[in-house]
Amino acid sequence: LSQGVPLSQVAAELAAALGVGVRLLPMSDDPVRTRLTLAEPAGHLAAGTEIAFQDYFVRLRHSVAVSAVRFDGAEAARPAPGVLEAVAGADRVVVCPSNPVVSIGPLLAIPGLRRAVEGRRDDVVAVSPLVAGAALKGPADRLLAELGHEASVVGVARLYATIAGTLVIDEADRHLAAAVEAEGMRAVVAPTVMCTPERAAALGRVVLDAGR
Repeated sequence: LSQGVPLSQVAAELAAALGVGVRLLPMSDDPVRTRLTLAEPAGHLAAGTEIAFQDYFVRLRHSVAVSAVRFDGAEAARPAPGVLEAVAGADRVVVCPSNPVVSIGPLLAIPGLRRAVEGRRDDVVAVSPLVAGAALKGPADRLLAELGHEASVVGVARLYATIAGTLVIDEADRHLAAAVEAEGMRAVVAPTVMCTPERAAALGRVVLDAGR
């Protein structure tokens, strides 16, 4: 990168060196930086201070509340070569069960990429990262609540309703399926905790079959 090689080429070289058998595409070759505003003091940092994502996630161990998240550079960023073609040509577009705010959010903050995913909405299947209102790992549930969203599969549905036609939710949230569908998404109930390779494979089959 320091020599001017684009991120997409670096990613391809790393994938080849590691024997990754799928095509791996970063969202953009342009820099996009996640910045978070502290809602409370953290050590020598005052409330209202904007910090880098790595400071929040690693140095502060995502243990401090935030009041805002922004993606610096996203508005001007262009999707990396091959990304729009991959979205357009896929049989199914999958939004994995990752943090809607700081993992999926940066991708959707790139206008061209968001439009491409919205254009495939009927073929987009998202998997909720929350089970019974909690994240299995990381601060997704807390971030959603801190930013004014409902920390539940219904809150996830509200965030994803314009980009995905189907939301896969865990059996623990079966009672919320109707509320998810009231947000304009089809709810598919299945075990979503990938605690074994077999459970992961089963969830993969559910996602690929969803919406057919």
